[in-house]
Amino acid sequence: MAKRKPKKNIEHTTSDGGLNKLTSQEETTQQEENNMVPLAAAALVVAVFVVPLTAEVSACKCTGSEVKRHLALKMDEALLTVKNDLDTEVVVSWMSQRCYQCLYQQLGVVPAGPSPGQPSSVDFIVGTQHEITLQLNSTLVSMELCKVPFHFGEHGNYSLWMQNLNNSSEVKCSVSTDADPVNSYIRESHTHKHTHELLRCEHVKWFNAILDLHATYDRIFTIQELGSPRMVPPVTDNILPPPPSPSKRLRSLDTFRGISLVIMVFVNYGGGRYWFFKHESWNGLTVADLVFPWFVFIMGTSIALSINSMLRAGTTRRSLLRKVVWRSMQLFIIGVFVINPNYCQGALSWNNLRIPGVLQRLAWSYLLVACLDLLVARGHDAWWAPGLDILLYWPAWLCVLLLEVVWLCLTFLLPVPDCPTGYLGPGGIGDMGLYANCTGGAAGFIDRWLLGENHIYQTPTSRVIYGTHMPYDPEGVLGSINSVLMAFLGLQAGKIILHYRDLPTSIMSRFLIWGLFLGIISAALTKCSTEQGFIPVNKNLWSLSYVTTLACFAFVLLVLVYYTVDVKKWWSGAPFFYPGMNSILIYVGHEVFEDYFPFRWRMANSQSHTEHLIQNLVATSCWVLISYVLYRKKIFWKI
Repeated sequence: MAKRKPKKNIEHTTSDGGLNKLTSQEETTQQEENNMVPLAAAALVVAVFVVPLTAEVSACKCTGSEVKRHLALKMDEALLTVKNDLDTEVVVSWMSQRCYQCLYQQLGVVPAGPSPGQPSSVDFIVGTQHEITLQLNSTLVSMELCKVPFHFGEHGNYSLWMQNLNNSSEVKCSVSTDADPVNSYIRESHTHKHTHELLRCEHVKWFNAILDLHATYDRIFTIQELGSPRMVPPVTDNILPPPPSPSKRLRSLDTFRGISLVIMVFVNYGGGRYWFFKHESWNGLTVADLVFPWFVFIMGTSIALSINSMLRAGTTRRSLLRKVVWRSMQLFIIGVFVINPNYCQGALSWNNLRIPGVLQRLAWSYLLVACLDLLVARGHDAWWAPGLDILLYWPAWLCVLLLEVVWLCLTFLLPVPDCPTGYLGPGGIGDMGLYANCTGGAAGFIDRWLLGENHIYQTPTSRVIYGTHMPYDPEGVLGSINSVLMAFLGLQAGKIILHYRDLPTSIMSRFLIWGLFLGIISAALTKCSTEQGFIPVNKNLWSLSYVTTLACFAFVLLVLVYYTVDVKKWWSGAPFFYPGMNSILIYVGHEVFEDYFPFRWRMANSQSHTEHLIQNLVATSCWVLISYVLYRKKIFWKI
């Protein structure tokens, strides 16, 4: 692959089921559910009305040239004018504070001032997502003149002055604000002209027609999300049975799954283009990094309850195994089509077909964890004793621990050509640029060797800050081992519910104990730091500390949802409960229809966080509304 040319942006950005309760519980009142449609519809209409169809330039005290500079800036950019009053040419370089042990990247060269008091100046576009450090070096003696850390504001205009201090050789560097930045975290003012045209838009009529088709499809599709458990009869032929009546369903697991799914849809649609709604470039966590592991976790919980229900109903393990394998294959195939959207243009080409993906990893995790549970699951009620939820299933725990040993050995002992053994870095300009082609270490090497460079993700998040040019897949082969661990920890949550079924206090205490235990492991592995630990938290690698940290969060969040929804019944789980009941359909649908109205439309100002945020919130709300309509019509996707 050709080496990428260095960009002059300081930070360039890229667009980069539920549980059935053993004892019946009261269903959310009919009045509350009947109110969902008008409330959701009203929220959707209001959100569409506030969509800015034309942009209004915010007033500022600027000259004509400054206005042009301001308008030319894109999202998360600022204008920096470097003014050189020295008698030497100066090289301006930059480095993001989020870039660990990185090389400075040259921003440009500023010529010497023509005469004292008449500085030369050069304009640069800089990034505003994170704080950066500017380094200024003299070209004559290759000497560092000064370093200036600064966090620029979006669409702000700044000046960096370089002057001799009191006519000495000491250089003074200072940054001043020429035009205040905009606050991209609050709503900007917009005009609302021509909103009536949106109501007459044929796309709206088309969308309404689509919603009216649910009755027609009721006889075609019976759709249910992956892993919806049943702990009591009646028996179906599905290890992931269709949903029972709401009165017998523990809503907390569907709500937990729905929370994960709604956030996942929102961040996949862009999250308003805010950096904290994007995946972390390498080590660390953002909101976007939380949801996929939680989805894997709750899938494991559902597997435990589903298999237990089927075994108690008399289904043979061989029959269950066949269904597990078949469903895993279906999920994998669906994932391949979803992750390669060019199938709409004809037959898929093997030359650049991406193989790993989200649904593919779900299929792999589901297959292994379900098989492990079939190995040890009991179809009868076991007696209660402390620790029984672990001791009875020691063979499965042994298999998972062996898988982790394999991950550790491959990660830290596998020789990788031209890379240090055990390397966990991003490559590129990280680690002082010494290992530019070593992105992901053993994980990246295994994917490129086993799958080929053309069959994995071509634009990893490490490109944003670390400037990597090697393809790397965050859903690759080696990380799939740790996704099995994540699903198995969710399976453990299901075992706790099975063994302490009539003791909600014991269930919550066991969840909290597991959360504390996993949190201690994470603290030890990371040394409570982002970069300095033995195994950093890293979503791209699906590192061991990433799994223990997110599983810790999952146990704590599950306690909160379980307590508020099923124990105290303070909350019905709405609106997250509804997408949680149809998770696979919502996920596949949001991927397939991402570029269609009403999930996306042409914006008046594509460089506005506000417009992107409104669009992404409307799109996510549409899927929540669709899931509610499907729930009311009892349409669930079963694979």
